Amino acid sequence: MSENPGIPRRRLLGVGGALGLTAAAGLSTAAALSRRPAFTGAELRSALALPPAYRAPLPLPSVLKPVSTVGGVDRHQLTQRETKVEILPGVRTPMWTYGGTFPGPTIEARRGRPITITHRNELPVPTVVHLHGGRNTPSSDGYPTDLVLPDDWPDPAGGTSATHRMPDIPGMNAMDSTADPSMTGVAGMRDPRAVVTRLTRDYMFPTEQRPTMLWYHDHRMDFTAPAIWRGLAGLHFVRDDAEETLGLPAGPRELPLMIADRAFDGSGNLQYPALDPTLRDRPGVRESFLAGVLGDVILVNGAPWPLHEADAARYRLRILNASNARHYELEAVTDDGRRLDLVQIGADQGLLAAPVTHRTLPIAPAERYDLIVDFAQVSVGGLVRLRNRLGSGRTRDVMAFRVVRKAADDSRIPPVLARDLPSLRRSDAVRVREFAFRAGRMHGRHGWLIGGRPFDPARTDVTVRLGDIEVWRLIADVHHPVHLHLVGFQVLSRGGRQPLAHDAGLKDTISLRPGESAEIITRFDGYRGRYLFHCHNAEHEDMGMMANLEIS
Repeated sequence: MSENPGIPRRRLLGVGGALGLTAAAGLSTAAALSRRPAFTGAELRSALALPPAYRAPLPLPSVLKPVSTVGGVDRHQLTQRETKVEILPGVRTPMWTYGGTFPGPTIEARRGRPITITHRNELPVPTVVHLHGGRNTPSSDGYPTDLVLPDDWPDPAGGTSATHRMPDIPGMNAMDSTADPSMTGVAGMRDPRAVVTRLTRDYMFPTEQRPTMLWYHDHRMDFTAPAIWRGLAGLHFVRDDAEETLGLPAGPRELPLMIADRAFDGSGNLQYPALDPTLRDRPGVRESFLAGVLGDVILVNGAPWPLHEADAARYRLRILNASNARHYELEAVTDDGRRLDLVQIGADQGLLAAPVTHRTLPIAPAERYDLIVDFAQVSVGGLVRLRNRLGSGRTRDVMAFRVVRKAADDSRIPPVLARDLPSLRRSDAVRVREFAFRAGRMHGRHGWLIGGRPFDPARTDVTVRLGDIEVWRLIADVHHPVHLHLVGFQVLSRGGRQPLAHDAGLKDTISLRPGESAEIITRFDGYRGRYLFHCHNAEHEDMGMMANLEIS
């Protein structure tokens, strides 16, 4: 990582999925990936009969009620625990959950009103909670080594510091001989700044940010991907009075849609290619899945290919891609093959300045889109399928809406949605930095690197001053959804050209396509301290594709 380094030609590793395109030596990244494959990763196939699409009703996650509102602070409690959840009809699937459900309960917060969530860890492994998109102090940001230990977990060596353990992949070279032999794993790096608690932790969120839909998920060092896959994810809304006066669809016509893919074994248990199925000691996945893990069952709010009965009216769809690695390109198609408009009114970090209309909409892992779809154009009894143009077979289907009744609709889509978006100009930037997101070698093994280096929690990669505006140029070999903690950003360009239509607004995650570069601009405001930026392909993240950001 540097301010303006050259971009080296690099032979990428043939680890499955799109990376197979780069197995031949001597090809540049851009040339090798010019076909821009639709996905990066490898797909698991379920071993039991899957239900037909559009039979299960769309579940709506329950809203978590505060246990106290004293002193102007909403206080919540959540227990992380194992339970069995009916995802496939008639089958009970063991999952790790927030509060016993998948997704976890939805958090509703008001702008400017602080909330505290006390998480209690009754799972068999340490956990970390990250509020993705939240503008929070470092102590509540969910840094990967700020572990909450189960009651019976041994103390980490050194007391309060946490240990980072590298994956041990059979058939690869031996680990670096300089590794600390006192570590219980094959290698380790201490994080002297980690804050470890036992059984519980209070996460305090000031809620000083634009209204939007965030999500919370596990962020444990080296084990984020399998923890999310097992169920540790939920939605978190920030609302304010100004947004509620716009007249957008609300109440039962505002639908949160958490889209995720999974795969099941013959008993209905979740499949995942972890090297250590207990997720206690040995991080990593089998080699054929190093590029990312895809499932063959598409879930929305925890139900396979569900159906929602809708009025012939406008609906507000709050969509999150909570998949580990799967990308989607969404379209809403009627029985007669018409595509309904997807009117985008918001992005990751809240409302756009003005609506943007799409016929199809790509969405990468961790991205969120706020859409209006008008079912008044559909006859009563008609079916509207939400489909994935990047899928094949069953993964082309996502969910469906059945229009069941005519209804009055006083909602609207105002031509001006928000006037509070930051005005950031390239000329305001004090610095331009460049970061390459590429496959590479990590301690003698396959890994995923930023600027040629794997993540080390004890190393500061980038230092910025509070309040500075910077331009970051991001370069990818394969698909990399890049996420910045704490701050939102605006997209300046892609491949030296104008941003795409879906890049509008304030984002915290940008989807880089194979061989693509993009420029983003942001102001580093909010709080001083240690934060992260990383790829949100969760398998890439677990295998080194994170970096430390110090705001001073």
